[in-house]
Amino acid sequence: MGVKAALPKHELYFYYVVLCFAMLWAASWILEVSSSNVNRKSFKSNIQPGWYFFGRKMDTADVEWMMWFSTFREHIVFALSGHILFAKICSMLAPQYRSLVHTVYCVLAVLSSMGWTYVMLILSHCMLLYSISLVKLRWLCFTAGLTMLATFKMEPFISWQAGFVSGSFELRPVFFYGGCGFSIMRCISFALENCEKKEGNYSVLELLKYNFYLPFFYFGPIMTFDKFHLQANNPDLSRKEREMWNISVQALLHLGAIIVVAILFHFLYILTIPSDLKLLKRLSDWAIAGLAYLNVVYDWVKTAVMFGVINTVSRLDHLDPPKPPKCTTMLYVFSEMHFDRGIHDWLCKYVYNHLGGQHNNVLDELVASLCTYGIIALWLGPSWGIFIWAFFNCFGLNFEMWMAKFFSTEPFVSIEQMAMSQSMSRRIRAVLNTFNFWSIVLYNIVALNSLDFAKLVAKRLLVKGFPLSTITVMFVTYCLVQIIKEREREQALIHDPDPPPSSTTTSCPIYLSDSYW
Repeated sequence: MGVKAALPKHELYFYYVVLCFAMLWAASWILEVSSSNVNRKSFKSNIQPGWYFFGRKMDTADVEWMMWFSTFREHIVFALSGHILFAKICSMLAPQYRSLVHTVYCVLAVLSSMGWTYVMLILSHCMLLYSISLVKLRWLCFTAGLTMLATFKMEPFISWQAGFVSGSFELRPVFFYGGCGFSIMRCISFALENCEKKEGNYSVLELLKYNFYLPFFYFGPIMTFDKFHLQANNPDLSRKEREMWNISVQALLHLGAIIVVAILFHFLYILTIPSDLKLLKRLSDWAIAGLAYLNVVYDWVKTAVMFGVINTVSRLDHLDPPKPPKCTTMLYVFSEMHFDRGIHDWLCKYVYNHLGGQHNNVLDELVASLCTYGIIALWLGPSWGIFIWAFFNCFGLNFEMWMAKFFSTEPFVSIEQMAMSQSMSRRIRAVLNTFNFWSIVLYNIVALNSLDFAKLVAKRLLVKGFPLSTITVMFVTYCLVQIIKEREREQALIHDPDPPPSSTTTSCPIYLSDSYW
């Protein structure tokens, strides 16, 4: 109930006006702080000369973004352009061998940038997990794969394996950890799919084709082996109507997003300011709330753009890569939160859904979510910040299910259906989702920024800013949630204009999502 309930137009217009005014107000505070503190001593390492025609310095705190779109932009473009060129030539002359050509090009690219010892290290991972997969025991494949992944997160194994890479190439540490981490995750996927294969085994060549695909090799995203194998070996290379047009549009959108982010980095120092706690203590509550929100949104933009560039290349190779993550602005339930849809799909397929079953048992759900977030913590690299982030997100995910089950019982269902209108039900849901939204923001700030910044935001919004700042920020968030719900309502009507009567009574009285990851 309330999922497809419409609100009056004037009410929605009011929400839009409030939200736009609040965003501009918060941005004006951040702009003022960025302009007045550009020469601050704590900013010197991150605020560097930018585009000369702006006459302003640029926030360069995100090393990953700068690596992709500034420092090593030419190297990355050159490597991906070579892949596209060779793939196109092969698809024209010998399309049946295109996946093999992708593998050969990737091996040569990795060999030229990282050396033969690094290639042998990756091959050893592949051969070890391939050999274990022949036994066809899922638990053994998981144990071996996660143990291999753990060796890249703790000493002395890190230093020993890093010794396989020599030279002073600045990107080599990034390539080393990225390539090894994603390679192991792909090998685990292959091993688990081989365990599920009823007759015979996949060949080791299929594993090498899957693992050595350059667009995905160093930075992801991860496609599970079953999807990649099916698409890479599809003999039909014809394209759907307007597919190339859509690919071109997506490429231009990503280019536009890169330019917009670069421009914003000249005016809003959203990444550098949170690192200066002394400065943060002098900022207004609006500036603090805006910084917290924009940091989470920026991480989504970065992920969407970086994976979008790679996905554009892979779509030219007739692959259907993982979709971009859902916009942080659209998140108000933990069950839909994921910044990397490739890892999300991998975890859902092999861990969360495998252990959680139908996700209707509280104990099974708890075990599945604990194991899932345990693997995420290992993937991201164990640290107190990651452990705190994983714990609270795991708790939020399970708390949603507990509350969903609690409010789906009597008398709550009858009260909602009989004592209130659908529009009022939607408003009540939005109020509850408002607290969820800021819980998601605060929990993710711990991983994206620091625990100190997250504690400062929580203290300012819930303690020092109470009641005025707290109520004001929550009301603006309520307006945002209602706008999100309106967009979801319109999409639901497009896809299912006439739902069966039962569909309005089986949804959770509070949370709209039926999936719990």
